[in-house]
Amino acid sequence: MAEKVGAILLYFLLILFIGLYTRRYARKTPEDYFLGGRNLGPFLLFWTMAATNFSAFTIFGFSGAGYRSGYAFFPIMAFGTGFMAISFSFIGRRVYEIGREHGYMTPSELIGRQYRSRVLQLLVFAVMVVFTLPYIAIQPISAGYTLESFLGIPYFWGGTLVMGVIVLYVFLGGFRGVVWTDVVQGILMVVLMSAALFLLAAPHGGVVRANEEVFQKFPELFSRPGTNHAFPVSIWFSYMLLWLLCDPLFPQLFQRFFAAKSPRSLDFTMLAYPAITGLLFLLPVTIGVIGRLSHPDLSGKEADRIIPLMLSQQAVGWVGALILTAGLAALMSTLDSQLLTLSSMFTRDVFSKPKYEKTQPRMGKAFVLILAAAGLIIAYRPPSTLLAIATETFTGLAVLFPAVLGGLYWRPSTALGAILSILVGEALVAAYAFKLLPAFGFLPVVPIIAITTMVFVAVSLFQSGRLKRPTAALFFSWQNRRTGRRNLLSLAVFGGLFFLGIDFWAWGSSTPLFLGFPWWVWYFMILNLLIMIAMHYLLIRPCREGVESDGIRKGTRK
Repeated sequence: MAEKVGAILLYFLLILFIGLYTRRYARKTPEDYFLGGRNLGPFLLFWTMAATNFSAFTIFGFSGAGYRSGYAFFPIMAFGTGFMAISFSFIGRRVYEIGREHGYMTPSELIGRQYRSRVLQLLVFAVMVVFTLPYIAIQPISAGYTLESFLGIPYFWGGTLVMGVIVLYVFLGGFRGVVWTDVVQGILMVVLMSAALFLLAAPHGGVVRANEEVFQKFPELFSRPGTNHAFPVSIWFSYMLLWLLCDPLFPQLFQRFFAAKSPRSLDFTMLAYPAITGLLFLLPVTIGVIGRLSHPDLSGKEADRIIPLMLSQQAVGWVGALILTAGLAALMSTLDSQLLTLSSMFTRDVFSKPKYEKTQPRMGKAFVLILAAAGLIIAYRPPSTLLAIATETFTGLAVLFPAVLGGLYWRPSTALGAILSILVGEALVAAYAFKLLPAFGFLPVVPIIAITTMVFVAVSLFQSGRLKRPTAALFFSWQNRRTGRRNLLSLAVFGGLFFLGIDFWAWGSSTPLFLGFPWWVWYFMILNLLIMIAMHYLLIRPCREGVESDGIRKGTRK
């Protein structure tokens, strides 16, 4: 036990040291505290983006889903999140340009100023806080599971301990401290989760033989669409769409677009994302599947504990504790960013007047404490599985997508259209949460986004008086023929890749194993590689050659 406690304490001290060390380079300005001086190069931006996005849900939620539903969960996450990275081009690059030009620091600040609406700015702030809080709670929930299973610390106090460590180093280092701890934690996450897989598979003869044994005992875990038909085509499509619409609107990811040093930082991050998702996401899902051999009878929320349960039995002393820090690294690297981003939004959006500028960092720290307390309150009694919590949270944020995209590119869009679309969308999220409306076999995000988009477009066109104009003029106009052809080609290629990602024609077929995994796992690995190639030739290289990759006429919004 002493070895386990020592390893965990050593990890906490390392993270606190990084926060304290980076404080030496901090300047006492809001831009430095909240954005690190807008100076993140490719290496730093990629790792902080990856570590921030890959949370406790990635480690504990994925392993729990793998345990319950099998390998069918892997491509939904790995391909869907890798495909989502294309939004770093059409959203991230535009946000970077506008933010640097006008000095914006938060998502709601940019959206409100683009529409010139204070009401919309506060509405976006409220939506992002409300729907990020449950995701904040996922982190202490997972920390509590981990420390309770491995060290015997009571669930709630384990979550509180980790929350306290995170709050402390956020206070010490601000954005710089968060970024550098993200880098350390992201690398640890990949290395230690790889070690965990081989360690936990070793008693069964290694990963290949362990998978073969599971295949003999639980063949449904290798099936499409998963155990008990968990992921039919409609649900598969829904999740793919959810990641594309929601992930770039996580406030902690959106804010990092402002912090990039140059467009090359965004390009590298976008290009590397499909690679990291293909590698990292397979690890916890595989551990969850193999976990059926040692713990065959877990159900519901219990399955989310499978990694700490296996480590507590199979990993000796400090080795198990060291590997367990991969899970802690995942949740801490997300939670610190969530707290800092929402606190920056509180100070910039609620207390935006110049007279508050010098006190913004202090007010931000006070809001960090409020958010931490709220997250712990939700975590005290977890309402559902990590996957269910995350899905509802993501849907609430996805509602913002039409308004954000319209604010960045579509000239007829109006503040009233954006406000009504968000209010209608969130009302629908609530209605679906209480099961008052049918989803027609899809996740609620599909009908919600369809209705939200129609409201946004209809109200904006009516209010702006554009209904009498030719239809083509209401949307996007190409800069030139070359740009138009390139964009049509991009739409065709990425649309085709998305279609290939919903490979319904392969469902129900036999599942021969290759190196212990179903053949379609390798199929999706290849698709992620094709996404990277397409992004390089269709999104990155044209920009570096001076061609507008988005193909949309820029200009000041009316």
